[in-house]
Amino acid sequence: MTGLGPLSYFPLFVRSCTFQSGSRVWGCGPCCSAGCPSPFHCLSEQDCNEIKGERFTRLKTKLFVSNVLAEDRGNYMCQTILLHSGKKYKVLNGITVSTKRVEYGGSIPKIIYPKNNSIEVQLGTTLIVDCNITDTKDNTNLRCWRVNNTLVDVYYNESKRIREGVESYVSFQERNLYTVNITFLEVKMEDYGLPFMCHAGVSTAYIILQLPAPDFRAYLIGGLFALMAVAVCVVYFYNIFKIDIVLWYRSAFHPTGTVEDGKLYDAYVLYPKPHKESQRHAVDALVLKILPEVLERQCGYKLFIFGRDEFPGQAVANVIDENVKLCRRLMVIVVPESLGFGLLKNLPEEQIAVYNALIQDGMKVILIELEKIEDYTAMPQSIQYIKQKHGAIRWQGDFTEQSQCAKTKFWKTVRYHMPPRRCPPSLPVQLLQHAPCNRMAGPKLGSRRKKGTLTTV
Repeated sequence: MTGLGPLSYFPLFVRSCTFQSGSRVWGCGPCCSAGCPSPFHCLSEQDCNEIKGERFTRLKTKLFVSNVLAEDRGNYMCQTILLHSGKKYKVLNGITVSTKRVEYGGSIPKIIYPKNNSIEVQLGTTLIVDCNITDTKDNTNLRCWRVNNTLVDVYYNESKRIREGVESYVSFQERNLYTVNITFLEVKMEDYGLPFMCHAGVSTAYIILQLPAPDFRAYLIGGLFALMAVAVCVVYFYNIFKIDIVLWYRSAFHPTGTVEDGKLYDAYVLYPKPHKESQRHAVDALVLKILPEVLERQCGYKLFIFGRDEFPGQAVANVIDENVKLCRRLMVIVVPESLGFGLLKNLPEEQIAVYNALIQDGMKVILIELEKIEDYTAMPQSIQYIKQKHGAIRWQGDFTEQSQCAKTKFWKTVRYHMPPRRCPPSLPVQLLQHAPCNRMAGPKLGSRRKKGTLTTV
């Protein structure tokens, strides 16, 4: 070659290759010594021609020989070009190879790991797997990783996504422990189910990558947390919209027919009777006009209002005692003491109604504040108990027609605490009547009037 300096020779290294008859044995390298620059050419010393053929593979500084034969023995030369002090030198390194037959029972490399096993690995992760091999100290067996009968470095030469690592070993008294790893920079779907073979002379073992099995504990814990979150959300939204939900359910799935509970009225209305005309007018407007309009005419409830529904000439105590027992709810209208609620403290009507509701019948009580009451300490003990147990609904309105709509927040709350209405079987004449609450309006209620009391239309 033009411009080349004098030849420089390295000492020859004598190595011995062993093979078993009929087997495939890889190795007899290295061709060049460590640090030998590339590119290089492996030559046969017999004819000084470059070594080529299907059985010969050149990779890095090694020459791999497949299916070693007896005639493969001889001298091999590694030739490359070395640049030194601006001059080019031809560098040669020689290796003498001898072969011998290994009979049955000879020393065969033992692969400790892998053991033809599978490895669970997540998609897209990095994975390093070691191949651990024990072999004699004077062996020339090639230790490498192969896939589809091809060296991994050759198979993935373009992407270099999967590479074979540098071999290392630990020396013991009679044998060496060799380690050569394979590195997956990124596990892809195409790698799953493909056997990656670790070769050590005639010994082989493989690994197969698998997707991890589903972690049912994680799914179970996640499912429990999801159920808890859903339950919390359901309870939260139910507390916000429970009134609308209950009213919708009653409207959509209301039963028909009469209630066989022995009751004639849905609620008994108990209210104060202030002395001042302005105060009495507000209470009477709510009890005798607005309550019947909304609950009876629009929603189909039946109320018993003392002063409107009792028969003339009846004893007050008998009227109250008998009719409270015929009602499903007790509705108590309260006002601040300054508006006259204290006048009711000793009236037998209140005593009898509250006693029957709380003690005898366990009746549910609906407490309605006509105005905001800050302190209940001046109220009777029974009213304080009702407030503490059932709470109170504060009146919201101004006694106008706009306050008489059953779909306002106040009336929805009252209807929520009222018992569910049972609609009677449909009659042709009832289809023409007005029923804003999705209920058939019954016959006009409150027909029994005490003479001289306010009549509601």
